[in-house]
Amino acid sequence: MLNQKDKKRFRAIGHHLSPIVTIGDKGLSTRVVSELARAIRDHELIKIKLLTGDRNERNVTIAEIQQQLGIEVVQCIGKVALIYKAAAKPDPALSNLHRTDVF
Repeated sequence: MLNQKDKKRFRAIGHHLSPIVTIGDKGLSTRVVSELARAIRDHELIKIKLLTGDRNERNVTIAEIQQQLGIEVVQCIGKVALIYKAAAKPDPALSNLHRTDVF
């Protein structure tokens, strides 16, 4: 679980990020899940955009992502979610947490 200090730091980093994966009305397909897994493995902290209908559907989709990929939700604002999962071996060139050119 993330503590408040980590969440605050991740929100500051995430503020400058653009959504990497967009989830449309069809929800979580196998391809979308595999792309999410690749993106979170490479970058550790990513934004995703959920274009599904209402807030409840978005919350269900985020819960499914949490269950399938073991991610933690840092923040959800509207149709954008900031999610995090620590990499086993972070790549400093790809990780949004270890790069210095994020800002």
